[in-house]
Amino acid sequence: MEFRVAHVDSPQAVALLDAYFSSRELGFVGGQYKVVRPQRSVFEPPAGVFLLVLDDAGAPVGCGGIRRIADADDGAIRYEVKHLYLRPETRGRGWGRAILDELETRAAGFGAARVVLDTNATLTAAGGLYRSAGYRSVEPYNDNPNATNWYAKDLSV
Repeated sequence: MEFRVAHVDSPQAVALLDAYFSSRELGFVGGQYKVVRPQRSVFEPPAGVFLLVLDDAGAPVGCGGIRRIADADDGAIRYEVKHLYLRPETRGRGWGRAILDELETRAAGFGAARVVLDTNATLTAAGGLYRSAGYRSVEPYNDNPNATNWYAKDLSV
């Protein structure tokens, strides 16, 4: 497995994001899932970065990104994890944790003191991953209609 920086509108990224959005729509509970396509500019350094996960054969099998958002009320520089996704056949290998760790490292490299993310309670595996990686539940920091849970993790910078 390796990571490759990509534009969110590259063909490989679009294919993975389409799979991600489709999986979210199919499993969404509590209304209609709202698809919001990522803007390229917010996933370009230093505002953020978007990564593809490549399997051992070099095929793109996952993705995830970070983007700068408004500083926290306490002044902490924040980056948000977005669109963390792995194709079903790759799950259970620790790659979700690996991409989350890589995104945190890159956020710290951009000067982040805190990483935040939102998710939906129906994504129990994702919630477990975030909690096991040291994320704590926080009050909503955005108005994402798809989210039911918000998390934050302070980074050592």
